[in-house]
Amino acid sequence: MGSKTELHDAHQGMGAKIVDFGGWDMPLHYGSQIEEHHLVRKSSGMFDVSHMTIVDVQGSQSREYLRNLLANDVDKLKTTGKALYSGMLDQQGGVIDDLIVYRMPEDYRIVVNCGTREKDLAWMNKQAAGFDVELKERDNLAMVAVQGPEAIAKTKVVKSEQATLIDSLAIFQGLESEGWMFCRTGYTGEDGLEVMVPNDEVVDFWQALAAEGVNPCGLGARDTLRLEAGMNLYGSDMDESVSPLQSNMAWTVSLTDDREFIGKAALVEQKQAGVPNKLVGLVLEQRGVLRGHQRVVVSEGDEQQGEGEITSGTFSPTLGYSVALARVPQNTGDTCSVEIRGKLVEVKVVKPPFVRNGQRVYK
Repeated sequence: MGSKTELHDAHQGMGAKIVDFGGWDMPLHYGSQIEEHHLVRKSSGMFDVSHMTIVDVQGSQSREYLRNLLANDVDKLKTTGKALYSGMLDQQGGVIDDLIVYRMPEDYRIVVNCGTREKDLAWMNKQAAGFDVELKERDNLAMVAVQGPEAIAKTKVVKSEQATLIDSLAIFQGLESEGWMFCRTGYTGEDGLEVMVPNDEVVDFWQALAAEGVNPCGLGARDTLRLEAGMNLYGSDMDESVSPLQSNMAWTVSLTDDREFIGKAALVEQKQAGVPNKLVGLVLEQRGVLRGHQRVVVSEGDEQQGEGEITSGTFSPTLGYSVALARVPQNTGDTCSVEIRGKLVEVKVVKPPFVRNGQRVYK
C-alpha cells in the first residue's frame, strides 16, 4: 500500500479504480477514462493532485538562491502571484525535475512532482548551503485541479471573497485567501484552476464541486489531456539524461544574461557544439497507436539518416487518432517513420501542442 491523500476515501466512495503512482494510491479512472477526458474538454473535471510536493522557499536570500537553482529566472516574477515554469538542472544540464514557482507576498512557493520528491528535496537542501534560506514543505495542504471551459465558474462554490479573488486571476497567476491558494494553472490544455486547500477542508471542497456537477477524473484522463496539450511528463519526455535544449524546454532557459545557474555552463557548451536532438510531435492519422519507446526512423529517399524514440504516445480521444512526443535528430523534416509491430509506418512531424481549448491546433 502506498501513501494516501486526504481524498482517498472519497475516491473509493465514488468508485475509483486505485493504482500506485509514484508511491501514492491514486485514482486511475472512475469508470471511463475516455468519458472523463471528453468532460474536461467540453465542460469540467476535477483531479486530486495532492500527491504533488509544495515547498515554500523563505529567507533574505530566497531570490538569489532560486536564481542559482533554476534554469528560468525568477526575476521575471514582477508581481505577487505570478507563476513561472522552469527546469531544475544538475551540473551536466540534465533535468532533475520540472516545476512551477510562484511569487508570494514575501518569498516564493514551488510545486514539484511527487515521484521526484525525495531527490528534489535533497538537491534543493544541498544547494541551499551558503544562502540565507529555509525550505518548508507544506504537507498541511492538499491540492485539487479543476479544469475545463466551465471549471472556473463551477469552482465558485467557495466563500464570496474567494470567488471574487478567482475572478481577478490572470493566466499563470496564483493568489492566497484565508489559507487557500487559487492558481490559474493546469496540466490539460484547458482553462481552469489548481487550488491548494488545507487538509482538513479539502473533502468538503471536493464534495461541493461534485454537487456543482464537476466530474471526478483520474490519472488516465490527465495523461491523455496533457499529451494532447503537448506538455512534458517527467521520467518520460525528460529526465537527468537529457537537457532542456533537447526536451522542447529551451524557452524556459535564460542563457543570454549574466546570471549563473546550475547547469548553465553545460548548456552553453551543448549549444555551441550543436544540440543533437529535439523533441517534436508525431501524428498518425491512420489506424495504429503510437506508444512510448517505439523506434523512430528518419530517412531521405531510401537512405536512413538517423533514429529517435517516442517518449510519450497515446490515442487522442479529442482527435480520434494517435499522437506522440518523440526525441529525434535535429535534421528530422516534416515526416518520419515509426516502427509498429515490425513495420515502418509514416507519420507527420508537427510542433506541439496538438489540442488546445478542445480544438486541433497543430499544422
